Amino acid sequence: MANPANANPHSTPEVLDVVGVGFGPSNLGIAIALLEHNATVPADARVSARFVERQERFGWHRGMLLEDATMQVSHLKDLVTLRNPTSGFSFLSYLHDRDRLADFINYGSSFPTRREFHDYLEWAAARVGEISAAAGSAVTVDYGSEVLEIEPVRGGNGVELVDVVVRTGDRVERLRARNVVLACGLTPVLPRGITMGGRVWHNRDLLFRTRELAGTEPTRFAVVGAGQSAAETVEHLHRTFPTAEVHAVFARYGYSPADDTSFANRIFDPAAVDDFYTAPDEVKDRILGYHANTNYSVVDPELIEGLYRTHYHERVAGTERLRFRNVSRVADVVDVGDRVELAVESLIDGSREVITADAVVYATGYRPADPLWLLSGGLDEACARDARGRLDVHRDYRLGTTALADGTAVRAGFYLQGPTEHTHGITSTLLSNIAVRSGEVVASLTGAPVPSTAPTPVVV
Repeated sequence: MANPANANPHSTPEVLDVVGVGFGPSNLGIAIALLEHNATVPADARVSARFVERQERFGWHRGMLLEDATMQVSHLKDLVTLRNPTSGFSFLSYLHDRDRLADFINYGSSFPTRREFHDYLEWAAARVGEISAAAGSAVTVDYGSEVLEIEPVRGGNGVELVDVVVRTGDRVERLRARNVVLACGLTPVLPRGITMGGRVWHNRDLLFRTRELAGTEPTRFAVVGAGQSAAETVEHLHRTFPTAEVHAVFARYGYSPADDTSFANRIFDPAAVDDFYTAPDEVKDRILGYHANTNYSVVDPELIEGLYRTHYHERVAGTERLRFRNVSRVADVVDVGDRVELAVESLIDGSREVITADAVVYATGYRPADPLWLLSGGLDEACARDARGRLDVHRDYRLGTTALADGTAVRAGFYLQGPTEHTHGITSTLLSNIAVRSGEVVASLTGAPVPSTAPTPVVV
């Protein structure tokens, strides 16, 4: 589904074919797919790409790399395997390189720990850097750089190019490009009126914050939320601080188990994206409702059982440190410097109890960052929307565009990674479909056919 404007990816030295905003797992997948594409074409037909990442090095949810926390997706849903099973960037290739392939097989699980999968992602990002350093790779990554804005470049045929304004330290430069891939990541969600502070945290920063408590003996924590991250946070705090109480506050009666059964997991299949995209809006809404329990506000059943078992044994022993305040909400939070005070309100009778805690952790999820806030010069207003005011995203993840206010046509390409659930379904912000999505975006950028699962040459 390539746009004719992108049919010739070859660029002059002054113009990049692609600038990627952000270098998390999604754009890492794009970079790998571009490298593998470039390995199959003549040097003068390679796609030139530059990825810009604000962090000083690759990192993915570092604050939640909890000990023994496992992934909820199979290792086969890595950055490449569903697109190219022979790729040298697969999780199995990583295990072989780390001399752990036999050990992982003996491990007997398809689900690596989160720490191990993060190590895999770092390994893959490092390999991209190594290949990028080789002459003629045409794909580079800039860490410690921040995109400030994206401006239109007017030409005789309209806006075919954009300038991506990038700041690295005190230096500001412009990257001129035909296409931009926006992968701006996720933003923590907090209830209205709540701001993060010294003792009010989002679980995103859990490990960083708890390290600050080293050498102290906290007496009480409160954790707000009912999903996987909330349950993991409760378990981690309870285990890490063996004398502290941990109060779990949520509106439900108990944690709800995630549906990871075989038929339900088909919602994460690549083919499900096609089904979702072509479905009428009312069917899309129903699908998201039917299968919300595969991903949203649900918890791994084994973790639920482990928490309940701990809670029960503590009650038997008369030493109840793990406490569940269900069918409740936090009505008020006051950070008084050396502690935080929460008013926990029962949703049943409205009664309130004030809890004094060393910290409160909001495990209340994320939302995709606004992909348009970087667009200036009228580009944001030129982004097409559907009848419900949502962004018009094509099947190849390219954002539909109209014209600038003065009638100038916008032909430069903008591709979205993340805020596409309304068009592409539940996998839009998840790891499950990165490999296939990356191949589809690169096919659109290059004008090549959409890739199948047939093997392609391995980048070495």
